Amino acid sequence: MASPFIVRRTAYFSMKVPHRPGQAGRMLNALAAHGVNLAAFTGFPAGGRAQVDFVPYNPKKFLEAARKLGYRVNPAKTVFLAQGKDRAGVVGAVCSKLAAAGINMVAMNAVSSGAGRFGAIFWVRPRDTARATRALNAK
Repeated sequence: MASPFIVRRTAYFSMKVPHRPGQAGRMLNALAAHGVNLAAFTGFPAGGRAQVDFVPYNPKKFLEAARKLGYRVNPAKTVFLAQGKDRAGVVGAVCSKLAAAGINMVAMNAVSSGAGRFGAIFWVRPRDTARATRALNAK
């Protein structure tokens, strides 16, 4: 039986920004105006500011747009994206594969699209990236 989800290993870029209303909207709209499409975006408070993480479909295009917009993004790091058919326990299956390999997740954000699909972004420690890639058969 085929797995109900696929996992991709890709790049994400983070940066610190002011923690003010509208900040994320302005940034996301500016990137969209430059033709940047994101697979995922997340943001959260961090030390009186906010950290925003961008997971672009095309990292090169994202970096070009970020440079033009004056965004000071940190160097690329690795993130995993899981996508597939939504069903009870599917996110637990992703977590269980990592646990079986002895890998602890740093963080995860998962959501159902409401159209029978789910998506998740998650991080592991850099030293665990290669093992997680193998454990999840990530592309």
